[in-house]
Amino acid sequence: MKNAVKTGYWNLFSFNPELKAQGKNPFTLSSNIGDGSYRDFLSNETRYSKLLFENLQRGEYLFKKSENISKANFERLMRLVDLYK
Repeated sequence: MKNAVKTGYWNLFSFNPELKAQGKNPFTLSSNIGDGSYRDFLSNETRYSKLLFENLQRGEYLFKKSENISKANFERLMRLVDLYK
């Protein structure tokens, strides 16, 4: 789980509406953008590494697409942090 967060595969965030009444941001993003080892993380997961074994070209495409989606999700979460300020 720690590696999933570190690489950007998984994002940690919380939302506590009670913080708004205290003048604080109710939406908190605890994770950072991935450290660049996203592909390595996927390669170490059997469920994903099998893609490369069965069809290298398709697996590479899906790995890259997944990484791009992960980056877009992080950017969306960053916009939410700003939205709730």
